[in-house]
Amino acid sequence: MTPEFVPEEFEQTMGCTVADLLRALPAALPGADIETDSASNEVRGVFPDGMLRLVWQPLAARRIALLEIPRLQVRFQYAGLSAERRHEVQRRFDLATQRGGG
Repeated sequence: MTPEFVPEEFEQTMGCTVADLLRALPAALPGADIETDSASNEVRGVFPDGMLRLVWQPLAARRIALLEIPRLQVRFQYAGLSAERRHEVQRRFDLATQRGGG
């Protein structure tokens, strides 16, 4: 769950591939102009009021018995967005990229 305060910069591990992440971005960052630089493992979501920069590094997959979960270490860097807007953008991002269900 997204905390009430989203810092301007933080990291999190995501259970997905690069292709999964890139495929989710239009839904995760609605209203943003999305610029992808796969060579440097970077995406910028440019909003009218600021920007979110994502930089990722692939990690070794997590293996549990026969289950293998791909992992990415993702750095989130917000610029120009208010604390309220960061929370709004991060909440939408988290909802669009979450997996599984109950």
